[in-house]
Amino acid sequence: MRKIILSMFFSLFLALGINAQNVVKGIVTDSDSQNPLQGVLVTILSTTSNQTTGDDGVFNLKSVPNGSYIVELKLAGYETQNFPVELAGKTVDLGTILFYKSLSEDLDLSLITITDDELNDDGGAADNIAGLLQATQDIFLRTAAFEFSSSFFSIKGLDSGNGKVLINGIEMNKLFDGRAQWSNWGGLNDVLRNQEFNNGLSPSNYTFGGVLGSTNINTRASQQRPGVRISYASSNRSYVHRMMATYSTGIMEDGWAFTFSGSRRAGNEGFNEGSSYDAYSIFASLEKKIGKKHSINLTSIFAPNKRGKSSPNTQEVYDLKDIRYNEYWGFLNGRRTNSRVKDVEEPILMLNHYWDISENTQLNTNVAYQFGKIGNSRLDFNGGANPSPVYYQNLPSYFVRNDDLVRAYESLQNFQNDGQIDWNRIYDANITNASVGIQNAYVLYEDRNDDKQFTVNSILNSQINKNITLNAKLEYKRLRSSNFAEVMDLLGGIGYLDIDNFGETAIQQQNNLAEPNRIVGVGDKFRYNFNLNSDVTSAFLQSQFKYNKVDFFAAASISQTTHQREGLYQNGGFPNNSLGLSKKLNFTNFGLKGGATYKITGRHLLDANMAYMTQAPTIRNSFSNSRENNNVVENLQSEKIFSVDASYILRSPIVTSRITGFYTYIQDATEISFYFADGIGGDNTAFVQEVLNGIDKKHLGVELGLEAQVTPTIKLKGAASIGQYTYDNNPNIYLTSEDNSQTQIAGFTNGSKNFGESKLKDFRLAAGPQSAYSVGFEYRDPDYWYFGATANFFSNIFVDVAPLNRSSNFYTDADGLPFTDYDPELARQLLQQERFDDYMVVNLMGGKSWKIGDKFISIFATVNNLFNQEYKSGGFEQGRNANFRQLRDDKALDTPVFGNKYWYGRGTTYFLNVNLRF
Repeated sequence: MRKIILSMFFSLFLALGINAQNVVKGIVTDSDSQNPLQGVLVTILSTTSNQTTGDDGVFNLKSVPNGSYIVELKLAGYETQNFPVELAGKTVDLGTILFYKSLSEDLDLSLITITDDELNDDGGAADNIAGLLQATQDIFLRTAAFEFSSSFFSIKGLDSGNGKVLINGIEMNKLFDGRAQWSNWGGLNDVLRNQEFNNGLSPSNYTFGGVLGSTNINTRASQQRPGVRISYASSNRSYVHRMMATYSTGIMEDGWAFTFSGSRRAGNEGFNEGSSYDAYSIFASLEKKIGKKHSINLTSIFAPNKRGKSSPNTQEVYDLKDIRYNEYWGFLNGRRTNSRVKDVEEPILMLNHYWDISENTQLNTNVAYQFGKIGNSRLDFNGGANPSPVYYQNLPSYFVRNDDLVRAYESLQNFQNDGQIDWNRIYDANITNASVGIQNAYVLYEDRNDDKQFTVNSILNSQINKNITLNAKLEYKRLRSSNFAEVMDLLGGIGYLDIDNFGETAIQQQNNLAEPNRIVGVGDKFRYNFNLNSDVTSAFLQSQFKYNKVDFFAAASISQTTHQREGLYQNGGFPNNSLGLSKKLNFTNFGLKGGATYKITGRHLLDANMAYMTQAPTIRNSFSNSRENNNVVENLQSEKIFSVDASYILRSPIVTSRITGFYTYIQDATEISFYFADGIGGDNTAFVQEVLNGIDKKHLGVELGLEAQVTPTIKLKGAASIGQYTYDNNPNIYLTSEDNSQTQIAGFTNGSKNFGESKLKDFRLAAGPQSAYSVGFEYRDPDYWYFGATANFFSNIFVDVAPLNRSSNFYTDADGLPFTDYDPELARQLLQQERFDDYMVVNLMGGKSWKIGDKFISIFATVNNLFNQEYKSGGFEQGRNANFRQLRDDKALDTPVFGNKYWYGRGTTYFLNVNLRF
């Protein structure tokens, strides 16, 4: 027995010794310039061995087991190369490998245009797709990006704040609402191509991440593709024209590297009427290598952009107009002028230090500063009638409800013949007032957020040995946000009276008691003025283990978050709780996650991940009415998130596929809404803040992606997402408002009333299509032209329900007793959640590439929704009808006055891109 054991140990030692001698090495250079290529990913397929070339273009893979393998070399913008090798205790030197620029590059990132310009401000559904999916070749995720995005599809039914977006290791998600503001770097597709995406709960070298994973965008000048790139794009989606140019030197002999890029996007109107677009983007990255171990990179990004918003509308409005209708614009001096324009100007400055402490250990230290403004314009009218053309008293349904058929017909004709903002009437009203010394009836103003955010962190990555890698990060973020309303245009008037018309008394009408009845002009702050301060300190530690048959990891994070409001106005509605500092909110949070990948063979893999994390409420959901007072949300808690997923992955020469089952449970979430409600505590009306807290949500489903290379030129592909996303409890609901006669009669105490539970359990979340399917094909000709088509099916799309209508307020009269005419069966019908119709859209894409000398020319085009299918992509119940009687009487009409509001998807749209690089 002893001899057998010794023999086994000797054999094992001999095998390890032989394997240790297996080395695969080489150097990768550009075929045109003959310069070494940095960033080439070299992988020995079916093993854990991989390496990225440094600035010398060299790779040296050691300790590879004996056997027959394929060595794969990949770099964006170049053709992938594969080399078969036989390893049997020797060094295989592949020598100098020439990399040729690809004529048929992967789909241009500019095709993903679903940044926030395509969403309503509070949508947050699809912008996770815009970001999280640009850096992955996973068939399901790319299908979600290119095929599902226009339908407000959200991955796993989750808000985009559950995915982290980083630039050079700096997290860019906003502290206000947790979401990334993609327009801050929009139009810079050329220099944002170097992205590392980590799907779901998988490990990242830069961050603990969220349930939807993370994306790190690398803007280092030395890692940008050298050369010049010029492109032009035309579309009828958001912008109409885009010009973009980029120049990159690559790393030069003196250790410097420079990259510059700029673009211009513009259009008087996208798919929706009056949705103007005006954007510039400027980028500069400068890097200096200091010796062999240090490098410093400075990145600056400035992407100012303005876009005209488009409105959600009731079905009555869409039926009278069409799905392109937008209530926010009107003709002014012969031009379509939008009253609601989002203006973003937030430059980013970033300094990064890269230190190669040793061959296996790197320390990356980053400092970033972002500042500027976000403005959202709109009309105010404390001295005039509501200027909205879809104000309920302007539509036929209002007059039908009051049995005035003559006025109903007149309003129908007026709306169909015009139905836009009457800028001339607004100017006439203000000019008339000015002629007799009276203040404006109307004013155009801007809701402003002027943020200053400073971030500093250090990221350590160390390969302990060939199997174990350690990642660690320390980070501090500081936000100082100034929030106010500012007058943009007096619209022909002489000044505007700064009061709140909802206030019942002269005191309550004052927005700032220190300056009562103040007259404001262009550039003046008014209505509200406050600061939001937030500080976050966090740490992250992770270990990754890679072996021949199994990879696994474990990660932990901890953070400390503080929020505080500082009121600069003493609001008349809240005189004792609006000026000065609020109490400081403190949250300590942590996260734990781990996962493993078991390699049945090199082609068949099983992967599973699990996480439990807590996260502090965002500033947006911490203060119930931050514009007017210091009130903190009652029983405010950190969200608790438990998530697990399991996948089977197939990677064969012909078929690549992934099927994933996932489950995510969120507890103690908070949501805040603002609206004017009829029927509060009986027949009372009030402008309210609705606070829904202690929300539990359940996200359960399956994702499938599959592609098959059935011939050398034809690829079939398919994807599916089948989910069920629901409220999983009956959260608490309460309203806040000014303390006045209406709210007092309604039973409010000190401007607040708790209605107990909102019966939301098992209602579907408004998360876009909860089931989505795609089938399609691609044909790629050896002569560098390609064509493809997909058919996409969507179902289980639900309207966002009104929580107040599922509370005791719905059936309770002013005396606290149920309505005498309350009918439970009818109530159940009235409160049934609307499900939208299923639909299908067909998309086409195609392109061609040419090489002329040392220049590369390509053209790419897509047509989305080929057959102009009309479909509802989202919507919400209006909270106006707050009780049984109000809702019953309104829904009894053929056309409800306060029906649900919807967003429709776009009809047929196109995108065309022409590109020249050399």
